[in-house]
Amino acid sequence: MAPTPTKYVLLSLPLSTFDTDDKQEALDSLKATVTSDNGTVLPYPVPSFKIGTLDALVQQADDLAKLDTACEGVVNKVGDALRTLYEGNDEKATEQKMVNDKPTDQYLRTFSWNKVRYRADRPVGELVDILQKELATTDNDIKGKFNQYNQVKANLASLQRKQTGNLATKSLTPIVNPSLLVQDSEYLETHLVAVPTNLKKEYLKSYETIAPMVVPRSSIQVAQDDEFILFAVTTFKKHSAEFQQKCREQKWTPRQYKYVEGGREEEQKELDRVAREEKKIWGEALRITRTGWSESVMVWAHIMALRVFVESVLRYGLPLKFVSALVLTNPKLVKKVKAALDSSYSYLGGNAFGRDKRGRITKDDAALTSEMAAAGLGHAGDGNEYTAYVYYEFEL
Repeated sequence: MAPTPTKYVLLSLPLSTFDTDDKQEALDSLKATVTSDNGTVLPYPVPSFKIGTLDALVQQADDLAKLDTACEGVVNKVGDALRTLYEGNDEKATEQKMVNDKPTDQYLRTFSWNKVRYRADRPVGELVDILQKELATTDNDIKGKFNQYNQVKANLASLQRKQTGNLATKSLTPIVNPSLLVQDSEYLETHLVAVPTNLKKEYLKSYETIAPMVVPRSSIQVAQDDEFILFAVTTFKKHSAEFQQKCREQKWTPRQYKYVEGGREEEQKELDRVAREEKKIWGEALRITRTGWSESVMVWAHIMALRVFVESVLRYGLPLKFVSALVLTNPKLVKKVKAALDSSYSYLGGNAFGRDKRGRITKDDAALTSEMAAAGLGHAGDGNEYTAYVYYEFEL
């Protein structure tokens, strides 16, 4: 049974909203807004990065939105790859979803900016470039290894079909006794034909006459399975092609076979070799995919931290005084989380929202909302709905 998906909400609010400069006090107030019945509120610390020009920040907000989407795509692709390796077993795949040796959920719950890998004193644009390159490297590594794995897996499946298929498709090397074949003859040739079991009588009645110069009474039953009977038939070589074509017309399957001394042993050796190779590449693919999950989720978490920072600067201005938080909820309760947040903080949208005499939100200005959404501000995870504060939804 697949685990219940967790819905994450990442948001930021100006500290002025809480009449305090203490982020912990602000988080406590936020916990009162988003009750434990609907979600768990945790800190999501975002460093203070170097700020460039306003134009640069607007461009970075656009770049980060695109990179956020790319991260989601890679993370989903890596998750699919893990399920593929475990043949659709979600439970086993989930066990491999570790980030920095922590379960994914725990990593996000305890997120802290990796200051060694991504120095916070670097410009935002430089950090975006580094993260983008790391994401591309992870994506390419997984693509390359999975292409190799899929090729080996297909080769193994093909060899296994030859061992385990029916007489119309499987290898005849371990089945056919070479003494049944006419060999080294200038004029005669033995054909092997797989005949459906329900056509046996028709075959025996007509095989001598479907083409010229079929040796009378030369048909010998070689083997039988649940679907087919394999016969050996001798004809003159000059009519071999016509005989095979007539067999196909009768829905009998001519099998290509040439006796090679030691062929049975060679086929088994090849099957064993490819099976060993598939097992080896599977292990390599698993290691790379596990690493890919850790890397892609980590990059995504840092990209989202940058998004929160850049949009918080654009929305709330300077000095930089905002609190950022992660809310753990589920797809059913996330609407209640959003409603609770809107109820308390929609006034931050200014004229984007209408209010009654008591200051309660009544409606939004559709035109202004559309303009804000088009500008890339305040997207609510799954759509272009404008929010009065920084707000993102995502799932892992």
